Amino acid sequence: MMADCCGWADFWTHAFSKLGYEVWEPVGNAEPMQKAWALENRIKFREKSWLTDIIKAQVESFCPDILFADDYGAYRADFIQQLRSCCPSIKLVLGWCGAPYGNSSIFKSHDIIFSNIPDLVNLFREQGHKSEYIKHAFEPRILEKIATGRAKTINFSFIGSINKGQSAHNQRELLIKELIQKVNLQIWSAVSYPSFAKLVLLTLRQLAYDMIDLLKQSSSSLNKSSVAAITKFKEYRTGWFSQVVDPVIIKSAYPPLFGLSMFQYLHDSKVTFNNHIDISSRAASNMRLFEATGVGTCLITDWKDNLHDLFEPDREVVTYRSPQECVEKVKWLLEHPQEREAIAQAGQARTLKDHTFDQRAIELDYIIRRELN
Repeated sequence: MMADCCGWADFWTHAFSKLGYEVWEPVGNAEPMQKAWALENRIKFREKSWLTDIIKAQVESFCPDILFADDYGAYRADFIQQLRSCCPSIKLVLGWCGAPYGNSSIFKSHDIIFSNIPDLVNLFREQGHKSEYIKHAFEPRILEKIATGRAKTINFSFIGSINKGQSAHNQRELLIKELIQKVNLQIWSAVSYPSFAKLVLLTLRQLAYDMIDLLKQSSSSLNKSSVAAITKFKEYRTGWFSQVVDPVIIKSAYPPLFGLSMFQYLHDSKVTFNNHIDISSRAASNMRLFEATGVGTCLITDWKDNLHDLFEPDREVVTYRSPQECVEKVKWLLEHPQEREAIAQAGQARTLKDHTFDQRAIELDYIIRRELN
């Protein structure tokens, strides 16, 4: 799993080990691996709660000084508190949030919440949490695992998620649709249109909601169960379809890519597209900034206030402020291979110089030592 370089893989483990840390990085939701560990170590777990039962046993086995729990969806505040109680060796609990979340009380058992989005850091601090800004990074070992000498055969790519919803990728969806139509953007993403059966079911639910709503308007004697039904049907009617990605994108998309396959396709792209999640409205912050430049690809990304702190705009990465500017610059880059390659090489040099996991681990180490002293 780690050798495929998916997500963070073992990048933090590798970087912190260089600083003298002893690190164990179990992948909590890798069910076959976790249950095999439990069997080998004679750990009993309940089938309905194996995810937390096994992690709890692993934490007790390792007795860490520092716990970095980066999945706030699976490991909530009450579970983190359980780990603190059963494992008194824990001196510091670190968390991570770089995406939309629910109530910030899920972080109440964390000592520090790290985020790649400065606005989230400020928000957490306003809510009374201790929070620190840590940028994403690139792992140079990836370059030893992909074919870096291969010709770039993909003109213009987007490899990533398109998730609709509050503070998600709504702006990204609009831009990608326009780029498909104007500059032949090739997409690799986990998007799909609902099946025929699901469409029929949705239509029936919409009709049922309309009928109940009509009854509600004509009668004041609806009971509580009817009101609950109205609420549920309203969710299906107004919320479900709004999450479906535009059919133009769905028809154009190839299956999603992860790990080394993703890095190879990024490398094989002459130009690759980036647009930030809506929750990061002012800051350049996502992983693609460093993944794409790290493998030596010319990146075109949306302008953000802090971008100049990461890269030199239009020399190390190319920026746009509107869909029209993005289209124009992509066309220019594809028509000027020497200039495009110079930007790609400058971006890669900057990432390998300033944006690796080794460098981020040094920043994290400073914060950890400051908190423990």
